[in-house]
Amino acid sequence: MAVTTEIAGEQAREQANTGTDVVPESQRFDEASLERWLKANVAGYEGPLEVRKFKGGQSNPTYQLITPSKKYVLRRKPPGKLLPSAHAVDREYKVISALGPTGFPVAKTYGLCTDDDVIGTWFYIMDNVEGRILWDQTLPQYEPAVRNAIFKAKIKTLADLHNTDYVKIGLEDFGKPGNYMGRQVDRWTKQYKASETQAIPEMEKLIDWLPKSLPPQERTSVVHGDYRLDNMIFHPTESRVIAVLDWELSTLGDPMADFTYLLMNWVNGTISQLPDLKAHGLPTIDEAVDYYCELTGRAGMPELNWFFAYNTFRLAGIIQGILGRVRDGTANHPDAANMGPRVVGLAQTSWAFAQKAGAVG
Repeated sequence: MAVTTEIAGEQAREQANTGTDVVPESQRFDEASLERWLKANVAGYEGPLEVRKFKGGQSNPTYQLITPSKKYVLRRKPPGKLLPSAHAVDREYKVISALGPTGFPVAKTYGLCTDDDVIGTWFYIMDNVEGRILWDQTLPQYEPAVRNAIFKAKIKTLADLHNTDYVKIGLEDFGKPGNYMGRQVDRWTKQYKASETQAIPEMEKLIDWLPKSLPPQERTSVVHGDYRLDNMIFHPTESRVIAVLDWELSTLGDPMADFTYLLMNWVNGTISQLPDLKAHGLPTIDEAVDYYCELTGRAGMPELNWFFAYNTFRLAGIIQGILGRVRDGTANHPDAANMGPRVVGLAQTSWAFAQKAGAVG
């Protein structure tokens, strides 16, 4: 039953996020002004221009720009009052533009506009990459060998990102190089406490234990921040990643945070509910870890349970944030009634991982 529910959820998410639609009135802008900017700033641009809006809930509205000979993608800050550091499309543009020349799979960028007078907010233009976005992590439409190749490509692409010399490509100022996990634990603790709606003993234990038990940060790399299967585009026919999308949370940080976030689907996602990973064609957690370590030159991951505790704690903080907004009347989430027990369950799971990592109490 749980697997069926998860799959139905993935299918609904795919339907809601796939394709384009007419631009809603609230997100329209002066298309003639945009076209003048494109002619002046994008090499080879030739109109006329048709603008459509990608479906889905991206926090940075994303549009498809269609011309007779080429399609582009425009990502912009949303209109209205924003938090100072939120929706930093200039950071997205910077990291994608820096990674592209290395051969890392990102869309080609064409220009960044920081003049609000053009369409009302900052935006950037990149290539419209044609390929497959795979929403269901269990890949039901493929044979086991193809599933295995897709998962290996996903892990290898992340390893390639983490192996990239961020100083060499001009990203030495893209974030703070040290104490990444400490800052992350502090961030999610503050969000949880600000949104707290009930006392959860396990969360209090985690809030005390996590900052006292931080694993040493052995490496610093560009981290994506939301690296998952549906944030990448695969080649139309090959098991090869041709573009990684949605760099809004990217920064300099501990690559272990990225990799263990990827592994969470084995822990509490759809993959965890498959009865036989080997028969299905997917690697086990141990096989995924071994492959990533081989690609990045690591000897192993002794702190894996700490990171599983952290990632589950982070998810509890995210969901509690939604509950807090419902409490405060600033959000109306359709599943709010089920979220309180879910936070409790996540806190208990996180604390169980913490105990495996050495926590007592």
